[in-house]
Amino acid sequence: MNDRYDAQYGGDQYELVGYDEYGRPVYQQVHTQQTPQAPQQTYDPYAQQGYGYDPYATGRQQPVPTYDPYDTGRQAPVPSYDAHDPYGTGTHPGTGTHGGAGTAAPYDPYGQTATSGQQPRVAEQTAYIPQQPGPTDDTAAPEAEAPDASGRSQREYHTEQFAFVEEPDGDSEDVIDWLAFTENRTERREEARRRARSRVIALVVVLALVAVGGVGYLWYAGKLPGLPKSDTKSGATTATGAQNRDVIVVHLHNTKKGGTSTALLVDNTTTKQGTTVLLPNSLAVTDDDGASTTLAKSVDDDGSSGTRDALDTVLGTDIEGTWRLDTPYLQNLVDLVGNIEVDTNVDVPDPDAEKKSAAPLVHKGDDQTLSGKMAVAYATYRASGEAQNAQLERFGQVMQGVLRKVSSDAQAATVTVQTLAQILDPPLTDSDLGTFLAKLADLAKGGDYKTALLPVQSDGTLSAQASDSVVKDVLGGTAKSPDQGSAVRVSVQNASGTKDNTEKARVVLLNGGFTFLDGGTASTTQATSKVTYADAADKENATEVAKTLGLPTSSVAKGKISANATVVVVLGQNYKPSSS
Repeated sequence: MNDRYDAQYGGDQYELVGYDEYGRPVYQQVHTQQTPQAPQQTYDPYAQQGYGYDPYATGRQQPVPTYDPYDTGRQAPVPSYDAHDPYGTGTHPGTGTHGGAGTAAPYDPYGQTATSGQQPRVAEQTAYIPQQPGPTDDTAAPEAEAPDASGRSQREYHTEQFAFVEEPDGDSEDVIDWLAFTENRTERREEARRRARSRVIALVVVLALVAVGGVGYLWYAGKLPGLPKSDTKSGATTATGAQNRDVIVVHLHNTKKGGTSTALLVDNTTTKQGTTVLLPNSLAVTDDDGASTTLAKSVDDDGSSGTRDALDTVLGTDIEGTWRLDTPYLQNLVDLVGNIEVDTNVDVPDPDAEKKSAAPLVHKGDDQTLSGKMAVAYATYRASGEAQNAQLERFGQVMQGVLRKVSSDAQAATVTVQTLAQILDPPLTDSDLGTFLAKLADLAKGGDYKTALLPVQSDGTLSAQASDSVVKDVLGGTAKSPDQGSAVRVSVQNASGTKDNTEKARVVLLNGGFTFLDGGTASTTQATSKVTYADAADKENATEVAKTLGLPTSSVAKGKISANATVVVVLGQNYKPSSS
């Protein structure tokens, strides 16, 4: 293979003569005219390292054995330096001061000498050409290859043979990605199977619990087939009796107009239900002496302790404490909680207004915002001719509105109670009342709160049918009214022409300890009132009834009366409720 090209010096041409130990080609100059050539010395790559080169330019060339990298045991002849001066100075290494003259065999870097005895002079070593092609078959060892006819080795080297950096294979990444995809897909399938198994197991457990719970409920309620009916009744009684209730009685005292309103605050901790039970003032109770009286009179005469014991006897409850709430404290309480919202059912005039034509203090309507003063006016208002139960229901609305605004936190509710600066009746304390109100407030905010009116008959007693819905279901007690024979039964007929007089007389009589019987309204009015008794032994009782109603004793007379009454009263136009 001859790779010729024109050099930059004089147009001489060069040909490839071999490769050095790094695989770089070595060229020699070829002259167009045949001229005698001086003996040439081939290039020794190790000459500058001390192999025969005199660095001090003594002119002597020392024969030093050269190393053959492919053929151990042989020594290559010492190469001589080229006499050619590449810079055109005319001084040649072979004849100048930098080298000695002499004839030496040309140096073959692969351990092979040239076939001819004399080689053309090598002018210089040219630059490395990396794109120069070479043989593709490199399986044979260098020492096994024989030189060709021109004396050059047939083995050629390429730069890629000395590249030790492995080129990345794009296909390998595709394989890795496919393996990762396959692995992830398998894992997802396994995870889906595990989740499916978990769901099946959870469903089986839930169904088993539902089945066990259903059977347990049927057994508890006594509805399983084969159970006797007596077990069913026993189970129902046990369930009712197992409920726990906390009860506090509240007495609202009207400090301006007089009178009281009573309610029970009930917290059923078993069913998580709160209730305000309104107690009419006409409820018949027993006083400390065992005599029959009304709730209103008991509050005034017997105080908190006696009234609490009387209510426990009548209703079969266990009241834990008494909260006396005077109207000024109710006003402060509403202002502390930040006003309340109530669906009012009547316009309430301003009690401090000088003119009757003044605008009402409280307007009738849904979701009315009431301040402390407005709440007190609405809770104590009773229109002309209204029964006391109407005013009592308004009081219940205000109490439920307050509970909706009280904090559900026991500590915060206790602070609210302490801020009122009330003196509570023992054994009730600020902490007990605050904790109790916080529990009821939580129920009222959650919608688990209601207000119920205790049904009371005209004579103040409780019927079993009317009281079961409240006494038994809400309070968990049993109604037990006082003995009717212990109180004087008074029948009242209204002939005064004023409808409201009947209710006012009823209240006065009940507060006086008498049993009230409604005699209706007379068809015609009468000028004077009459009090009649049938038995001489009841004269004293009749006189006492006249005094209680504010009638003169001259109105008392013996006569015929109805069979179910002890004394009969006919109210005339001379009856003045305000004087009683």
